[in-house]
Amino acid sequence: MQSTAISPFHQLVVVNPKLQTSISKPQLCLARAPFCRPRNGLDSGFGMRPLRVLGGSSSSATSDDGFVTLIEYVGKEGINVKDDLVVLLDHVQYACKRIAALVASPFNYSIGKQTGLASVHASGSDRDAPKPLDIVSNEIILSSLQKSGKVAVMASEENDAPTWISDDGPYVVVTDPLDGSRNIDASIPTGTIFGIYKRLEELDDLPIEEKAMLNSLQSGSRLIAAAYVLYSSATILCITFGSGTQAFTLDHSTGDFILTNPNIEIPPRGQIYSVNDARYFDWPEGLRKYIDTVRQGKGKYPKKYSARYICSLVADLHRTLLYGGVAMNPRDHLRLVYEANPLSFIVEQAGGRGSDGKNRILSLQPVKLHQRLPLFMGSLKDMEELESYGDIQQKVNPGYEV
Repeated sequence: MQSTAISPFHQLVVVNPKLQTSISKPQLCLARAPFCRPRNGLDSGFGMRPLRVLGGSSSSATSDDGFVTLIEYVGKEGINVKDDLVVLLDHVQYACKRIAALVASPFNYSIGKQTGLASVHASGSDRDAPKPLDIVSNEIILSSLQKSGKVAVMASEENDAPTWISDDGPYVVVTDPLDGSRNIDASIPTGTIFGIYKRLEELDDLPIEEKAMLNSLQSGSRLIAAAYVLYSSATILCITFGSGTQAFTLDHSTGDFILTNPNIEIPPRGQIYSVNDARYFDWPEGLRKYIDTVRQGKGKYPKKYSARYICSLVADLHRTLLYGGVAMNPRDHLRLVYEANPLSFIVEQAGGRGSDGKNRILSLQPVKLHQRLPLFMGSLKDMEELESYGDIQQKVNPGYEV
């Protein structure tokens, strides 16, 4: 008789369908078992203190225990988020919970060997060679966007061309499904990045391939929302709707993202720079001079700067957002559409700046889907000092694969 046992791989990838909002929270926790565990007195929610609503706030915008969830925040906090966008975000956060469970699973290393996906790569493509978990994460996000009914087109770092989903979806989503996935085997933090635009209705009469591409190549100045999700000791979703930047931490006891960092403000100066300085001798003179100056404490901020580099874009940016300083990759490596635009929008809404070393990132017009560029993000005064050195973009990349 054939066994009906489910393999660990399928247990990871196949999870319960979305539940009706009328289901109570205890039932929700049981139904979403991959993301939940029974609440007990020892569960501290990763040691972070969720934000309880303070005096003057409406109790209707909170859950029964007084904490503000992501969906409650966007649905009832008066930040002018339309119902369609709330529905979309609910599906996006659900996809990110599935990815968080996948990344943290003891079975993720075996997925590549079971599926044989590691060798898949489009010859001559501008994309990195895809990895198995990248592909699974991409499929999870695409499935969630399709089920939301609110997305016209998805453009992903994992696909050569945008995917047209629905003629009447009001939104366009661009995403890097699993940034830093090469670090997973070493348990180094990874992340998901996404940006949301409105569909350009004036393009509706164009052929599908053409309107899909043009919708995906919108300038970052047209973003209506952007977020990253950090998969680390905690799973943190940091998001902006163009009116400040907020961070929510996943509570595994309920499966909810809880508001833990309201109205993040990046310090105007930090004391940390984040870059692969093993490539110091490949850098242009201006960048070398800046790094030499600040780490000796001879810059405009008279303290010696420290280097902190994880080689995971989302993790390096998250630390920079909280502590200040600059996170950078000076060579033409990071993608304007999927990484630079959404992350720069988040940084700017926290009071910082995103730049290619010469120009504001959000002012750039993408000309191709997988366009690469140098990226510098961080504290406003640190960024101004860095850019004042002029020659900071690394245009020669000896030793790198093309």
